Amino acid sequence: MAAKRKKPRRKSAAKHGRVDWNTYFMNIAREVASRSTCDRKHVGAVIVREKTILSTGYNGSIKGMPHCDEAGHMMEDGHCVATIHAEANAVIQAAKNGVRIDGGEIYVTASPCWNCFKMIANAGIRAIYYGEFYRDERIFSVARKLGIRLTQIPIKKPD
Repeated sequence: MAAKRKKPRRKSAAKHGRVDWNTYFMNIAREVASRSTCDRKHVGAVIVREKTILSTGYNGSIKGMPHCDEAGHMMEDGHCVATIHAEANAVIQAAKNGVRIDGGEIYVTASPCWNCFKMIANAGIRAIYYGEFYRDERIFSVARKLGIRLTQIPIKKPD
């Protein structure tokens, strides 16, 4: 007679000293932001579905163009417009590589601007987790109307 194996009881991540999934993906977004080439603000984004990373992006210049931290900023109304935002780059990378992001979630170190929010909504992303608030209040009411979950996750600085 073969011995029956007992299934081990699943312990929470906290009991093992591991971070929860939201913190894990936000930490990765923070690391992605370290690749940013605009020294005015470093932003990173990670698109996830079912706890699997689908795409990442950071704010930076158009491919082949000089970077802000090398050539200076292209300023309009107090904002640098030379860069493509992290969220847009994450969506672009997914599209470029044939990765379906519909139904996914995005972790971004700063809340999306209005244009990025509209793109995220139309891409079918159902949840936005952001670290710090960044300038556009419209995203909150529209997210509610569309059923997009919008949640702030404070970014913890490394020790």
